[in-house]
Amino acid sequence: MNRNTILGIVLIFAILIGYSYLTRPSKEELAKQKSRHDSLVQLQKKLEDSIRTQEVSRRIADSIQQATAPAKDTSGNRTQQLHDQMGRFAVAAEGEEKLYSMENEFLKIKVSSKGGRIVSALLKQYQTWDSLPLELISRDSSAFGFTFFSNNRVIRTGDLYFKPFWPDQRFRDKDSIFISGNDSVSFAMRVYPGADTLGEQNSYLEFKYTLRGNDYMTGYTVSFIGLGQAVDPGNFIVLDWKNKLSRKEKGVKYERMNSSVYYKYFEDKVDYISETKDEIKKLKGERVKWISFKDQFFSTVLIAETNFSEPTVTSLYPPDKAMNYNKMMAAEIDVPYTPGRDNIIPMKLYMGPNKYYTLKKYKLDMERQIPLGYSFFLLSWINIYAVIPVFTFFGDLGWNYGIIILILTILLKIVLFPIAYKTYVSSARMRVLKPEIDEINEKHKKDEPMKKQQAIMDLYKRAGVNPMAGCIPLLLQMPILIAMFRFFPSSIELRQQPFLWADDLSSYDAIWTFPNGFTIPWYGGHVSLFALLMTISSIIYTRLNDQMMGSSSTQLPGMKTMMYLMPVMFLFWFNDFSSGLSYYYLLANLLTFAQIFIIRATIDEQKLHAQIEQNRKKPVKKSGFQKRLEDMAKKRGYQMPRK
Repeated sequence: MNRNTILGIVLIFAILIGYSYLTRPSKEELAKQKSRHDSLVQLQKKLEDSIRTQEVSRRIADSIQQATAPAKDTSGNRTQQLHDQMGRFAVAAEGEEKLYSMENEFLKIKVSSKGGRIVSALLKQYQTWDSLPLELISRDSSAFGFTFFSNNRVIRTGDLYFKPFWPDQRFRDKDSIFISGNDSVSFAMRVYPGADTLGEQNSYLEFKYTLRGNDYMTGYTVSFIGLGQAVDPGNFIVLDWKNKLSRKEKGVKYERMNSSVYYKYFEDKVDYISETKDEIKKLKGERVKWISFKDQFFSTVLIAETNFSEPTVTSLYPPDKAMNYNKMMAAEIDVPYTPGRDNIIPMKLYMGPNKYYTLKKYKLDMERQIPLGYSFFLLSWINIYAVIPVFTFFGDLGWNYGIIILILTILLKIVLFPIAYKTYVSSARMRVLKPEIDEINEKHKKDEPMKKQQAIMDLYKRAGVNPMAGCIPLLLQMPILIAMFRFFPSSIELRQQPFLWADDLSSYDAIWTFPNGFTIPWYGGHVSLFALLMTISSIIYTRLNDQMMGSSSTQLPGMKTMMYLMPVMFLFWFNDFSSGLSYYYLLANLLTFAQIFIIRATIDEQKLHAQIEQNRKKPVKKSGFQKRLEDMAKKRGYQMPRK
């Protein structure tokens, strides 16, 4: 490393430090950031308290009911109090909670009579990173209910006790329902205002759930039947939806970084709020088609048959990042309501994995929650038409995903082999010319750098060598490398898939964890072996590439140093990343080494040198652009200088 290289590195660090100093926030900006953070923490606490209060209020209500049951017949105080608070819905304010389950091959949901809502959604084919049942919705971490006015009283469905109703008479009076195949079943929970018996009731609020076999989608229909006098006129009822997403993955850092609220406007693109910071956003317009609480590999999506109007969505990190849950998400949604007549509001709930073909079959663009590189069409095409089909085909055969990644890497290398061959031939030509380039460097040592560069370019031109030929293949391979970078950490196919020493290819492969919670800044508290091997192979590849290019190290010593620093930086970036991605990059480097030695064995450099000498004897053809310039100069009476 010469003096210029050291000076360049020092200047780079000086620039970074100076930039950090100049761009640091002012005291006013820091105060605003602190104020915003404090308000978000308060909102976080409010959301958590709201979920916690729901469970506490349920238990208190049950206790009050048991304590006042003997005096209910002799005193009307309790009844009058409930009537003052809830009007016609007072009769539904007391009851006994009971759970009803609906189940198919993929999904098991439990519906509570308290609030008539889903209090548990269990994915039967998946587990958490620590081998526990995987619940997308749980009672103590979620809230889901409607708020409306009845005779100037605020009614919240979460405070009401619903009664079961079986539209499908096959399962009448059953608490547990199981279906499979192409079968389907509907189950409803109803509130009858003004009476506590089912009898001849023609007015009710109903939540109906429809479950199909072999499906993660659940039909969800809200019906206000005969409630024209019980519900105050208004254009909307408000749906309040909260969920504290439980931690499901080993790498909670990247689980949080890949979790957020996604949404889609009708006939528009899918969008999302920030994944890396707290955010509250009001979605403008009245054409929101669906809203999703999405984490790294799973989603709970609420889909409107028509639309939602200007919902407000929230995504918050835990106040303490060490807390053992993912994020808090919430949505406050205005649901259209037409007063004076029956209102039937059809919706759907998707509760399942973020698997490309599973989401795509619903034709709602929900698959765009998976980060496949949609910002640049080539990245998404590589993932959709190459990577995912290979994963799906061999995965359905039951092959280990470590082997599948190897097959994918080999297939991509075969496709790119013609480009790799041309790259090596170009580098071989430059290596053959290295003695003459060294001679030019020595000859023009005291001249201006521009003259030396012109002499080298003239040599390349006469020898028929394109110095940029090695850059073009790299540019063509970059989309594939970036596409893999986007796909692997979000591929549910790799989730909890073991290979060699890695127990989960979607997360890091720690072969050693530092004791006593010790961590290295920007590196972490463990050593990932695949990331380490990938870094070593990248350094070796950089060395081989430098040898093949021949003259690059002479002309650009600073660039050479930077090329060796990049793999070391990768070690810090990839230590916490998907081990499947590090494994893929390792395989790509190893196969590249094999390609280099095979191609080198097939190329005769002496013959190549003779061909270059013949090219130098041929007259240099003028490019069309240069010829046009000379013609224009002649017309103006200007004589172009001879070379």
